[in-house]
Amino acid sequence: MDLALLRTFVTVHRAGSFTRAAALLGLSQPAVTSQIRTLERQLGRPLFLRQARGVTPTTIGDELAHKAAPHLDALVKIAEAGLEEDSSLRTLHLAGPPEFTAERALPALTELTGEDGQGFALRASFGTAEETLEGLAAGHHDLAISTVRPRGALLSATALCDEEHVLVAAPRWAERIGGPGTLRHTGPSALDQVPVVEVHESLPLVARYWASVFDSRPVAPGTVVVPDLRAVLACATAGAGLAVLPRYLCTGALERGDVVALYEPTVPPLRTYFLVVRTGTLAMPHIARAHGRLEQAATDWS
Repeated sequence: MDLALLRTFVTVHRAGSFTRAAALLGLSQPAVTSQIRTLERQLGRPLFLRQARGVTPTTIGDELAHKAAPHLDALVKIAEAGLEEDSSLRTLHLAGPPEFTAERALPALTELTGEDGQGFALRASFGTAEETLEGLAAGHHDLAISTVRPRGALLSATALCDEEHVLVAAPRWAERIGGPGTLRHTGPSALDQVPVVEVHESLPLVARYWASVFDSRPVAPGTVVVPDLRAVLACATAGAGLAVLPRYLCTGALERGDVVALYEPTVPPLRTYFLVVRTGTLAMPHIARAHGRLEQAATDWS
């Protein structure tokens, strides 16, 4: 039996979709469909039931995946080990959102890069949750940090930590709207004329905060849009407008008085970060050590 056909089959089984599997394998959807049909003809049995959205494995499909997947994963491990057998260090490829990865993950992991005989080299890349998970599934990364929990059996996710979101602005804006007491009395309408600083035109953090805390939508459009929360903080500190930021990122600015919290809800909005690997790869020591170190470090993050 052709190993390429089995690899395509296992990827479809884990992804639950021909389209998704094609993207992960770098193939066209017709090519994936053709390979699955070829394998079904060789076996004389259907492997998937086509649904309106994706595919569902038949009993035979589940049995074949259960038997074949561990062996294919083992071959991948052998191939990956062979690529680095001449090197004293394994290389860990990490991906995640720029701010969280830079401020939290990388400082925790760099403690492991210099350990004699047990350390690893580290390569990091930044991207959106979708880009990061697709890159991980395709084998471009070993470990990913994501605000989205992946679906399917191809990737395995562990909840890492929650981050609290804070509504902040420079002191002059707080004085203009009258502080938290005004917001409790009037609601978010007091903020309608305050410019907004965000990471995207869709105002993802501000809109989520408004929906969670005020049960409404923000009125003001984004005045400054910049795709990095550290730049958002810098603009808010300079007086460009209000922003919603992770508390860990703006704690220093709050303590210095560079920005102030415009509102302190009883239950602040939270966002969960997940630590994601390809299923089965935690058997590789350098990935397991990095995974464990991040979990350990997360116990001190608040």
